[in-house]
Amino acid sequence: MAKKKYLKQQKGRIKGFAKRGYKLHFGKYGIQSIDKQKYITEKQIEAARVAATRYMKREGKLYINIFTYKPITKKPQEVRMGKGKGNVEYNVAVVKPGRILFEINGVSENIAKEALRLCAQKLPVKTKYIIYDDYFKY
Repeated sequence: MAKKKYLKQQKGRIKGFAKRGYKLHFGKYGIQSIDKQKYITEKQIEAARVAATRYMKREGKLYINIFTYKPITKKPQEVRMGKGKGNVEYNVAVVKPGRILFEINGVSENIAKEALRLCAQKLPVKTKYIIYDDYFKY
């Protein structure tokens, strides 16, 4: 008699580099993740967006290239084991190294660099500042 394989849904381990979203598409300046795989919550993305737009004084355009698509569940405190899975607490975006997180267009380089620095401070991943011209010189 063959052994039965039971499929369990686990959190999973995400390895490797970003296969998409590693080039600037919309803006001239951007920040790119260089840290290992991490989760970024909706609140962290919104805090970064507010910090950048306040510094830019609503000039230019800010593009957010990450989306929170993975729900994270949690059981209430002081609840016994079992009785099913917990409720969805929040959503996260899974960010791999190389992923472009934010892009800016329509402002000078000094303003963009400072706005993206303030933006990166609100995120739990290490980032680097990139410019479109540096990657695509011929």
